[in-house]
Amino acid sequence: MERLAKLKSSLVELFPERHLYVRSGGAMKGFVLTTKKQLMIAGGMAAGALWMGVCTAAMLVNLLSVSTADREIAQLKAQSERYVADRQARLDSAMARLNAASGSNADLAQAIEKRHAALAMLLTDLKGAPGSAEALTPAINRALAAQDSSPVRRVEMVRIGQEQLLEAADSFAKGRADRLRLAFRMAGLSPSSFVDRGSSLGGPLIDSGDPRALAAVLDVDDDFAVRIQRAARDLNESKQLAEAARDLPVARPTNGGSQTSGFGVRFDPFTRRPAYHSGLDFNGGYAQPIYATGPGVVSFTGQRSGYGNVVEIDHGRGLKTRYAHLSGFAVRPGQRVAVGQRIAAMGSTGRSTGTHLHYEVWVNGRAQNPGRFLKAGQYVLQAD
Repeated sequence: MERLAKLKSSLVELFPERHLYVRSGGAMKGFVLTTKKQLMIAGGMAAGALWMGVCTAAMLVNLLSVSTADREIAQLKAQSERYVADRQARLDSAMARLNAASGSNADLAQAIEKRHAALAMLLTDLKGAPGSAEALTPAINRALAAQDSSPVRRVEMVRIGQEQLLEAADSFAKGRADRLRLAFRMAGLSPSSFVDRGSSLGGPLIDSGDPRALAAVLDVDDDFAVRIQRAARDLNESKQLAEAARDLPVARPTNGGSQTSGFGVRFDPFTRRPAYHSGLDFNGGYAQPIYATGPGVVSFTGQRSGYGNVVEIDHGRGLKTRYAHLSGFAVRPGQRVAVGQRIAAMGSTGRSTGTHLHYEVWVNGRAQNPGRFLKAGQYVLQAD
């Protein structure tokens, strides 16, 4: 009350009562501007100034965004034009070499055979990767579709088909690796910590750091060797990340039901005060099945203070999941479980206001947001 009184006196001092006299046609009128009226006028003027400032800022942001988008479109157009011109120049150069000497046909055929050997090494590693058949089949069909009557033209079309096949393999390997790296970052994990740089797939395709040395090993041109190496490196990383992703707890712990409480600060249902919530809550019926969100080993079953009945699973690499307020157990400590395996039943034990599941994810002893892992699971499914 004292503070309100001080604030009121300050406003009265700032906006004291004023008398305004207006003389018109020999008559004088008086107007009284009270403190309240002056505050209303000042507030209206401040609101108008703020509105004008917001509108001006919005117009400036819109102009800047449009100019940025135009520049990006121009850059993409220029890149595409350079790419088409480069491909056309390579084709013209290859055809010129074919017509330059009678022995060029034999040289080109030998180069194609060497490229086939390098592609075979890469495609052997790609074989069996999820989605590789769908991604590479169109390029393979185009490579086999050369039915030109001229033998010289048919050989050149095979060479172009090899370029297209390598481009498709490179795009597939890079796209799959990028999706998996994004999934790990969304879960708050570093992709590099899950990739073993010491064990490379493909032998000389990755081990050689010098493109010229790799080209000599594969007996192909430098550009083709670099592209083979890049695709093999991305493929190697995507395979290792895919294997590591299969151990991550990224599946849903329940079928059906909705999330009723998020991770972080919330109002405690008992004290009605802000409190830290270290997991996610899912509603459901009593004794509804609870499933393991990733493969691992059951490290604990029993009661913990505030959590009631708890199941904890160790997934390796410092990852652990906790399932709380359970009504019963379906596993025992030391048991190995698979993703999607039933481990418990939903209940309301411990510090709970009703039947639900409290789910936590721990990384190296610290609670993380399980929602990030659930969202990362969507990208893992896309990569598979």
